Amino acid sequence: MSREWKTHWEGVYRDRQFTDVSWYQALPERSLALIQDSGIQRDQAIIDVGGGASTLVDHLVDKGYGDLTVVDISATGLAQAQARLGKQSEKITWIVSNVIEFQPKRSYSLWHDRAVLHFLTAAADRRRYVDVLKRSLLPGGNLVLATFGPDGPLKCSGLDVRRYSVEMMSELLGPEFDLHHHDLELHETPAGGTQQFLVTRWRRTGP
Repeated sequence: MSREWKTHWEGVYRDRQFTDVSWYQALPERSLALIQDSGIQRDQAIIDVGGGASTLVDHLVDKGYGDLTVVDISATGLAQAQARLGKQSEKITWIVSNVIEFQPKRSYSLWHDRAVLHFLTAAADRRRYVDVLKRSLLPGGNLVLATFGPDGPLKCSGLDVRRYSVEMMSELLGPEFDLHHHDLELHETPAGGTQQFLVTRWRRTGP
């Protein structure tokens, strides 16, 4: 499955401009607000999983966050972000990896994901995701997690997705994570459609 996923996402980024993909946001306001609301300091480590060519990292650099890592299965997506950022890309750690196979070599104070979890339709893959999350995120760290909401799409980029309620997300994460914020966002796609996202922030309390 990992090889099939890589082929799929490399094709998505090869065949489209990053500004044309359905999840594109010129200004990811909700993610930025939740990261700032978490209280994380500018020198603490942030990881954006499934970041691809997302503009989130651009805005984090502009706001002075200095310890940034972006992980994505698509080298093409990351290359597009690096080209867009130019010299500033040298301030960021870029890792090509399927998130559920990611082997963290350090710990992070904040994990951000607006791109991966809702594509994990197999229970085993979701368990692997949570395992990687727990091995990556420090106790007391923040999780900013957005997925398709209860009325979100059933497919995205030609793939089946899993829609979430707060209760489903809480059950998946388990008792180590306390919910600090949740709301629903209607995202307008570049093509003019709308997608419902469930946007959340959690704090890890467990070891």
